[in-house]
Amino acid sequence: MTQKLDLDYLRQWIGRSEEKTDEVTAHLVAGLRSVLFLDIGAPREGDAAPFAMHWCLSPPVVPMSDVGPDGHPKRGGFLPPVPLPRRMWAGGEINFIEPMRVGDTVTRTSTINDVTVKTGSTGTLCFVAIDHSFATQHGLAVRERQDIVYRNMPKEAKNAAPTMPAPAPTPQNRETHVADPVLLFRYSALTFNSHRIHYDRDYATRIEGYSGLIVHGPLQASLLIEFGAKLHGGKAPKIFTYRGLQPLFDGSEFSVNASAAGDSMELWTANAAGMPTMKGTATW
Repeated sequence: MTQKLDLDYLRQWIGRSEEKTDEVTAHLVAGLRSVLFLDIGAPREGDAAPFAMHWCLSPPVVPMSDVGPDGHPKRGGFLPPVPLPRRMWAGGEINFIEPMRVGDTVTRTSTINDVTVKTGSTGTLCFVAIDHSFATQHGLAVRERQDIVYRNMPKEAKNAAPTMPAPAPTPQNRETHVADPVLLFRYSALTFNSHRIHYDRDYATRIEGYSGLIVHGPLQASLLIEFGAKLHGGKAPKIFTYRGLQPLFDGSEFSVNASAAGDSMELWTANAAGMPTMKGTATW
């Protein structure tokens, strides 16, 4: 049974910070290039990493005894102990300042910015906003706001269909890939992400009520960033904002789409039916 949500208590986490350090290795860069469908090449010292490299660095590492039932670390460490059992990336904003390169030592400083509660069509939603900064020996590289949403399990684990967003317009540019368990496993390994919705089909379908394994939010966002950069002369956007619309499941083809919109570019991933699953806006 879910514990009562005490917002005043959870908001005591606002302002808490942690600092972690990691290194951009050639092996990590090659692995990330592979799951983003980029040319792997032979990364060497000083070579630029994929733009969303920061999501592979300094992941939480805890003893097995401190892993919760969903595969994440148990609640109540750096993140507030939100009692709602389902956890997903809701969206965020990234400022790309300088590229990360093979051999860089990267220090991530993270601070809890806000904790809020809303009521949606699926019930109570608790949002935790986290500010991250990633600095190398050359200075600040990436600044990010990450939004995490927590919610209850479905009343019946019967794969209840989510509210469907409106169909997307016809894109000016489009590429397709296949979401399969191997892709999800490889990205989970790169990011040390043990959230069971990405690899444990029984857990995802029987406990959390999804219709399949979930394609990672940051993986979709990374594909959008790289696609936008490819269409913009290989340059990372100065600002990329994104939000999840509905889960993207494994087992079928999905698309990465882009259309110019004035001084910015609208980007979105879509499932095999053409329904958007994540939407982003990039500005240069």
